[in-house]
Amino acid sequence: MTIHQFLRLILLCVCLPHFCSPEITFRRTPVPQQRILGARVSRSDGKILHRQKRGWMWNQFFLLEEYTGSDYQYVGKLHSDQDKGDGSLKYILSGDGAGTLFIIDEKTGDIHATRRIDREEKAFYTLRAQAINRRTLRPVEPESEFVIKIHDINDNEPTFPEEIYTASVPEMSVVGTSVVQVTATDADDPSYGNSARVIYSILQGQPYFSVEPETGIIRTALPNMNRENREQYQVVIQAKDMGGQMGGLSGTTTVNITLTDVNDNPPRFPQNTIHLRVLESSPVGTAVGSVKATDADTGKNAEVEYRIIDGDGTDMFDIITEKDTQEGIITVKKPLDYESRRLYTLKVEAENTHVDPRFYYLGPFKDTTIVKISIEDVDEPPVFSRSSYLFEVHEDIEVGTIIGTVMARDPDSASSPIRFSLDRHTDLDRIFNIHSGNGSLYTSKPLDRELSQWHNLTVIAAEINNPKETTRVAVFVRILDVNDNAPQFAVFYDTFVCENARPGQLIQTISAVDKDDPLGGQKFFFSLAAVNPNFTVQDNEDNTARILTRKNGFNRHEISTYLLPVVISDNDYPIQSSTGTLTIRVCACDSQGNMQSCNAEALLLPAGLSTGALIAILLCIIILLVIVVLFAALKRQRKKEPLILSKEDIRDNIVSYNDEGGGEEDTQAFDIGTLRNPAAIEEKKLRRDIMPEALFIPRRTPTAPDNTDVRDFIAERLKEHDLDPTAPPYDSLATYAYEGNDSVAESLSSLESGTTEGDQNYDYLREWGPRFNKLAEMYGGGDSDKDS
Repeated sequence: MTIHQFLRLILLCVCLPHFCSPEITFRRTPVPQQRILGARVSRSDGKILHRQKRGWMWNQFFLLEEYTGSDYQYVGKLHSDQDKGDGSLKYILSGDGAGTLFIIDEKTGDIHATRRIDREEKAFYTLRAQAINRRTLRPVEPESEFVIKIHDINDNEPTFPEEIYTASVPEMSVVGTSVVQVTATDADDPSYGNSARVIYSILQGQPYFSVEPETGIIRTALPNMNRENREQYQVVIQAKDMGGQMGGLSGTTTVNITLTDVNDNPPRFPQNTIHLRVLESSPVGTAVGSVKATDADTGKNAEVEYRIIDGDGTDMFDIITEKDTQEGIITVKKPLDYESRRLYTLKVEAENTHVDPRFYYLGPFKDTTIVKISIEDVDEPPVFSRSSYLFEVHEDIEVGTIIGTVMARDPDSASSPIRFSLDRHTDLDRIFNIHSGNGSLYTSKPLDRELSQWHNLTVIAAEINNPKETTRVAVFVRILDVNDNAPQFAVFYDTFVCENARPGQLIQTISAVDKDDPLGGQKFFFSLAAVNPNFTVQDNEDNTARILTRKNGFNRHEISTYLLPVVISDNDYPIQSSTGTLTIRVCACDSQGNMQSCNAEALLLPAGLSTGALIAILLCIIILLVIVVLFAALKRQRKKEPLILSKEDIRDNIVSYNDEGGGEEDTQAFDIGTLRNPAAIEEKKLRRDIMPEALFIPRRTPTAPDNTDVRDFIAERLKEHDLDPTAPPYDSLATYAYEGNDSVAESLSSLESGTTEGDQNYDYLREWGPRFNKLAEMYGGGDSDKDS
């Protein structure tokens, strides 16, 4: 509000006392008689400001919600001082709900609500009213805005956002410890009466918990509530409006409260003494048994750490805390011996790892128990005097020489004798052997350091009385070197000398190697086996030597190759030496000493091609010739191997052509008309059921006369094919519709045989040629088969 507006308001209150009165009925003065409510000269334009008094009249508009009457609910009345009651004015209503929720009587200005109104949906409605001349439809008053406020009634109960709450509080909490706060909301108007004033109370859960009436905070009401006695509680909270007075509406919710654990219980061993047993043969780390202290707490509050605090077995046993099961696992710390000690006593302590200082007064959070461990006797395997053995021996010792002795004993009181043996998987070549009684190792074959410098053996010791009890020990045999190998050339040398070489020219540097490994290192000496007029050797005294020429010029046409024996010796004892022969070729070289050719025949070859190039060209030519020959052979390979390799080898052969034919209706496989009319033979008609690999022109045979019997025709064709080597015995199925008259063979079909096989005579099959010998043997010998 500006200063001018504030001064204007004061002036209105002074001049018109009813303007500031709570009375809200206004009357309008006639327009010509304007009353100056306030006037002042503007600094800018000097005009006098006038205010016209509004002429509307209406009551204060308030409306109660949830109206239950049958008639429309009356809201108020609009009236203008220009309304003479003659119906010339018309009242118009617009704004929130105008025409639907609120209606106005156009003549009287009465406003009604058409239905029940809920303040929680909308607390007030803003409308605009105007009076117009019914005839001219011109406004007689400016449009005015007013508000209809809805008065609240207590029609909503308090509600909680959650039907069930979940909360927790530590056990042993002091009285008044806050657990959780619940809050209920009331949709009624908090500024009107006590409809929205909520008070909380507890319906269920006493005397363990209480609730603050104003805030809804739930607190503990009893001291030292123990989770181990009871963990879950259910509390019912009521929220009531109207300040908790009679007639107020209420709502409830449930709060599930859990007491969380604190470390208020020490661990306790269920027994004061625990007995355990363990075999003396148990290896280090073996679990002997377990101990467990119970703790009524949970989670980390129940975690326990175990330790051995006293006893005569603290050096022999250890204890490990198993986190998952909260057990103490007692394990073997050192090897046990029944013969030395048979009983150990341990004092084991269990202590909480997370102790709450608030509960120190409940006592020490630890407990102890006595653990007695009995050692049980077992038949122990032999024990070697050492964990491993190392023997050194020279490679030149004689076979049968003892290289060392292993020792073992039976730790049991019975002291059984020991038998020794070698694990042959560690001595596959059987170079060594062992005396079974005393454990002496000796050689059974010659040694060679150059083949194997180390031998890793395994000796097995077993009790004679109980051979199953065995022990193994590793024996390492190191072969010491002796000078038993002569030095040799380090590599194969391809040496050449140029024809234009001069005396003293270096043609090769040689070196040597020796399989021996002397302590002072390798030292070689080089010399010639005999004086050579062409070459000489110069020792460099660094295990290398130089081969030098002694004369001027060489001729490869006279001598193309020289053999130079070189003696190589070492300096160890005894001295070993060998003679290596260098092959020196005489070659033609250029002015820089680069080799060009070493053979006399190379002079006849073109200068631009070397021997390697000529060999490569020759190989290419040979490969091309082989490819051409193979291609030609494949082109000419047309025939397959015959189905029957020999005419005499007539056996049952099944050849599958993957073609079954079409039966009697298949006229492509065989021309049946030929049998019916033997004269109708086509000259070049080939078989249609298979594809021949090589086409040939069939021999032309004279046609039989019309009255020739079909039997003669078949016999003639059979004879023709028997003498024809190009006619293979194809397996074909042909149907003969006509066999002729008075055939001697009658029907060849076994399906149409008259009675039995004994009625048939198949001797004529032998007359048909070698191709039918097998059938003749099968059917002709029927009588003998039956007799047998």
